[in-house]
Amino acid sequence: MIPTPEQMLTCLRMCQTLSNFYTDIHLFRYDEKRKEIYILAGETLSFIILTNGNVEFEDESST
Repeated sequence: MIPTPEQMLTCLRMCQTLSNFYTDIHLFRYDEKRKEIYILAGETLSFIILTNGNVEFEDESST
């Protein structure tokens, strides 16, 4: 399985934005079972790109 076109475009946009702000990308993973892209960047930034291209940011303050 591969990501959807919407996921790929959003991923490219998000990675370019992180790069523009000189933010390190520590982890990039496509989960075939959940069909989601997970990105961990900087010190505390983590988000999921859903199949429709929408982005869900994970709340680090709740842990």
